[in-house]
Amino acid sequence: MATPTDTQEQSSDGPLQRWTQSAIQNPDKVYQALFYAAMVFFLVTTLFPFYWLVVLAVTPEGNLLSGSFLPTVNLFGVSGTFPLPVPKGFNPGAFVTVFEQVPFHLYMLNSFALAVTTTVIVLFVASLAGYVFGRLRFPGRALLMLGILAISYFPPAAFVIPLFQAFAGNAPITIPFTSIPLFTPPRLLNTPGSMVLPFSALFMPLSIFILTTFYGQIPDGLEDAARVEGTTRLGALFRVIMPLSAPGVATAAVLTFIAVYNEYFFSSIMATSPEAAKWSPIVGGILSYQTQYTTQFNLMAAASIVGVLPVVILVIVAQERIVSGLTSGALKE
Repeated sequence: MATPTDTQEQSSDGPLQRWTQSAIQNPDKVYQALFYAAMVFFLVTTLFPFYWLVVLAVTPEGNLLSGSFLPTVNLFGVSGTFPLPVPKGFNPGAFVTVFEQVPFHLYMLNSFALAVTTTVIVLFVASLAGYVFGRLRFPGRALLMLGILAISYFPPAAFVIPLFQAFAGNAPITIPFTSIPLFTPPRLLNTPGSMVLPFSALFMPLSIFILTTFYGQIPDGLEDAARVEGTTRLGALFRVIMPLSAPGVATAAVLTFIAVYNEYFFSSIMATSPEAAKWSPIVGGILSYQTQYTTQFNLMAAASIVGVLPVVILVIVAQERIVSGLTSGALKE
């Protein structure tokens, strides 16, 4: 039972001190506060940009630069500014115009083809590397894995100049710090190969790390049973280990596909000729609505929404696989 002295001491405490004492006694309040703070942060940083794209897309082009998107409202005789932008008109025809003015569907198909090709290459090579690192024991394995992961820490801009020179095919590749030629590479500039190869190299380390974790958790007895039946190591990998590691394989595939689908840096540099524009990915299609003198913001916003829909559908369909793939390797059984 609280005494008058305790009541006086509690009333003299500040609100922060009282909340701290309450949080110590009931930690669930802290968890709820952190949850709501994370939710607000997610809504502001993720959903609001998408909402802003919708507002720009449905606003008629003639109203984009006239006035403010924050209207003034009168509520109970009090005038104030509405906290969210609203469309200045309604014209959903922009979602049709994006395909009429520019063959935007071809840009989407280019991104899809580049993403699928890169994902297949990455999964094949990463599966072989994941099997070696996850199931075989050899000296220097940890150091070699560290070197592979270190590649992902380099910015893509660090590889632009040497890759551009190599793909141009104008000079032979020499041994580093010497002038001894090794071979003259074929000219890959302005071809899909100049995009697929850098994509595969950049997104390979993460897939190798994910598959190494999953392949290392498969019991040796299952592989040994397949080997007894006459299956080779390669056959055991594709017939036993990969099916049992389906969440990890799906996670690596989805993450690689999304990263390549949204990539523009290398494709904008490796496609330098007008003829190579036919291989430009989806970001190149979005920027095609911007010329030297005009910028059609409503069409760019509508194209961004249309272009992101395949990725949204993919994430919704594969979200269970992604979550299980990212969390299954967290515990070692």
